[in-house]
Amino acid sequence: MPSVSPQTSPEASITSRVVSRRWVLAAMPVVAAGIAGCASTSSSSSSASSSSPSAASTATAGGAAAAGGVAALAQAFYQTLSADEQKTVLLDYTLANAKRWSNLPQGLLGGKSMGGGPGASGSPSGAPPSGMPSGGAGAPSGGGMGGGNSQSRVGISLGDLSDAQLGALTPLLKAATGTAPGLGYDEIEQQLNADDYLQTHGGGDTYGRKNFYVAFLGSPQDSGTWELQFGGHHLAVANTYTDGKLAGATPSFRGVEPFTAFDLNGRTNQPLKTKHAAFVAVLAGLSSAQLASSKLDAVFTDLVLKPGQDWAFPTKHEGLQISSLSAAQKKLALAAIATYVNDIADSDAKTILTTYTSELDDTYLAWSGTKDLTQENDYIRVDGPSVWIEFSMQHGIVLSGNHPHSVWRDRKNDYGGTKS
Repeated sequence: MPSVSPQTSPEASITSRVVSRRWVLAAMPVVAAGIAGCASTSSSSSSASSSSPSAASTATAGGAAAAGGVAALAQAFYQTLSADEQKTVLLDYTLANAKRWSNLPQGLLGGKSMGGGPGASGSPSGAPPSGMPSGGAGAPSGGGMGGGNSQSRVGISLGDLSDAQLGALTPLLKAATGTAPGLGYDEIEQQLNADDYLQTHGGGDTYGRKNFYVAFLGSPQDSGTWELQFGGHHLAVANTYTDGKLAGATPSFRGVEPFTAFDLNGRTNQPLKTKHAAFVAVLAGLSSAQLASSKLDAVFTDLVLKPGQDWAFPTKHEGLQISSLSAAQKKLALAAIATYVNDIADSDAKTILTTYTSELDDTYLAWSGTKDLTQENDYIRVDGPSVWIEFSMQHGIVLSGNHPHSVWRDRKNDYGGTKS
């Protein structure tokens, strides 16, 4: 993979490479032809500028909020915006708004359905016994980009924000995410760098951090329920807060292209390296018999619970129950889970990880493909009473070489538990 010389100072900042304002996407680059094969319905290009529903919101951004907390920092960012920008960012808390996230670039959404037919779902085809989609050699291949949502993201794009506004957004994102190297906010910075890399290596203006969006669903304050939504291509942060406490941190999507290391913005980037290494260690720690017991017959060409597959958890667990593993093997499994949970604020991650640890014996591991998790259609899953994590290798879209999609969901607390 070619590298790019560093273009900014090493200091991490959400502002890196957002070098001009009021971006408008150019016509879809040639690479879109390849992406179209990953979704059943093509989309028109959409602007990188603000995207919001037409209905006026009743949410406000001035309620009581503890100093330094996520809600207070959301309010501080909100106050840097113009009146029109505030209307774009602050929306009502509804499941319909919360579900408007995707792993696709914003320019490929544009209000048309991206899913529903052969080739769009990369998950296995066939009748779904016990609620789990099944499949095999005949499953649609190259589901690479996923899809599922029928509308573009809500909120305001980074490309529409001034440097001062971006500076106010940075502490908010840091407060909502974890501090571990390679995870949390550090991982997000690397993912934004990855999209900048795609922009300058064949993707064009469909890619780049300018096309990432932030929105507040509901009133950011320490009473009631609201959601911080941030994301773009290969990234979705959806933290739901109720009465000042995190009620749910999922759905949480992480993916990246390129998967191999690249240099940009004063650092070497490989944002999903930690997650991938943890899963490889889990499989390497299993015996031959355990590998056979946990291997799925189906070929998974993408995630099962990708965007649009909300509250579609299978009713039957598949694979190897973790209760049958040794203490060392259990530790590896929990470490892999932690690479997703630690994407959120450290104190919140500790609480959620305590729950997942208590449920570990009733959690299952399943995989298909190859153990190194680098080949197209390699796949691994963690499925517990609460936790659901998938990691799936996809073919290249803009670049040659495979790249991962992954999602963390929670059977009980997706969207903070909101189901309707």
